[in-house]
Amino acid sequence: MQNNNIRKIVIVGGGTAGWMAAAALSKVLKDSAQITLVESEMIGTVGVGEATIPQIQLFNKMLGLDEDEFLRKTSGTFKLGIQFVDWGKQGDSYIHAFGEVGKDMEGIAFYHYWLKEHLAGGSKDIGEYTLTALAALQGRFMRSIDAGNSPLSNITYAFHFDAGLYAQFLRDYAEQRGVIRTEGVVVQAALQKDSGFIESVRLQDGRTIDGDLFIDCSGFRALLIGETLGVGYEDWRHWLPCDRAWAVPCEGDDEPLPYTRSTARPAGWQWRIPLQHRIGNGHVFSSRFMDEDAARESLLSNLDGEPLAEPKLLRFTTGKRNAFWHKNCVALGLASGFMEPLESTSIHLVQSAIARLLSLFPNRNFDSVDIDEYNRQTHFEMDRIRDFLILHYCATERDDSEFWNYCRTMEIPDTLQQKIDHFRSNGRIVRANNELFNELSWMEVMLGQGIIPRGYHPLVDAMPEQMFTGRMREIRSVVERSAAAMPSHREFIAQHCA
Repeated sequence: MQNNNIRKIVIVGGGTAGWMAAAALSKVLKDSAQITLVESEMIGTVGVGEATIPQIQLFNKMLGLDEDEFLRKTSGTFKLGIQFVDWGKQGDSYIHAFGEVGKDMEGIAFYHYWLKEHLAGGSKDIGEYTLTALAALQGRFMRSIDAGNSPLSNITYAFHFDAGLYAQFLRDYAEQRGVIRTEGVVVQAALQKDSGFIESVRLQDGRTIDGDLFIDCSGFRALLIGETLGVGYEDWRHWLPCDRAWAVPCEGDDEPLPYTRSTARPAGWQWRIPLQHRIGNGHVFSSRFMDEDAARESLLSNLDGEPLAEPKLLRFTTGKRNAFWHKNCVALGLASGFMEPLESTSIHLVQSAIARLLSLFPNRNFDSVDIDEYNRQTHFEMDRIRDFLILHYCATERDDSEFWNYCRTMEIPDTLQQKIDHFRSNGRIVRANNELFNELSWMEVMLGQGIIPRGYHPLVDAMPEQMFTGRMREIRSVVERSAAAMPSHREFIAQHCA
């Protein structure tokens, strides 16, 4: 049989997306294909995606990374969840925490037992039963230990890191495994006459680089998937109206928090991401409801330390490509679409796209069945993440600005409305297939945004009242004692990965 395998892969663009792709492909393909990454020092990267979700550990393990070294090289910290301030209404605060919530009983999710307690006038915050939420607010962190049935045996976490240092770390990894980095600006792509496939890319200095598979990591420009192949874009700004972001680092402190903070503002929200050497900050806003100068001033007046650079303005359109893989081109990162970093999904979307590409990896025939399946799965993933982000905006009581009045009253996708209606009825979360965010994530955000179910799972009442009260008391006590046993986040970093 003739070997029809992919022999040459060309990645256009570096940054986080490009070097994640290069690292993963070089790890899996080894020497079976030549991998070339083209980037230019003249072209900056967005580089503000510094917060992640726990799935990134799967990517790091696939690469065989040492976690402590990874955090040292990227000035990273640990992340137990995201704190949302002033979202449901001004003065509110809740944590979308990672990992387990309480302890499931009799085959019923714990939060249904909490709902019974809450509706009877008991606990006001389900975070009181969540180890990662308590530990986050107390500034504590540790990795899981063998502690039997204790929540300390299963601590779920992610990372904050410097995106520029992460790209450099992955570049070193990829180049050690044979990836060729080419300095240059790609100005044009040549197409095959018969098939319309990309044949090569031409650099500003006249050089050309040919390939079998092209990966577009050229950012918002989408040089290959958009400009060259003409794949359109679906605009979601009617649901997610923010279209600008100012980003700036500022001085950090000696006690980095083990969580990301998102604070709602009059026309958007502000992120705070603590690293070992600084704090990453940004103000995501809608230019329809706030001008750029006012948004910049809002960011600078709400920093925890002196700014370390001039604020950088990003302009974007929230949405997705009509196709993410077209002919012999796969778009990753910003070239494939953009969803604001409200739930730290940007890096995960690159990771999941790489995993999907490896699962459906083509030969030079580029079978349309594989391409169609890749696109189907990616559309589903992005649509469901979109719904989760819209939830934060539409489930609010805020009426203090035109922006929040718009978000509170806008029409939302039917898929999201069905989730809200089902939860509001009896606290049930209905998920389809392999949605990224699990039942607990939907529950935490809905409760945090003020959607309180009218009832709970009826089988909860099968537990005798005295047993119910005793178990709830014991679970809360175990969680509190477990959090108190954890070292401070600062101490853990100093010991393992400073």
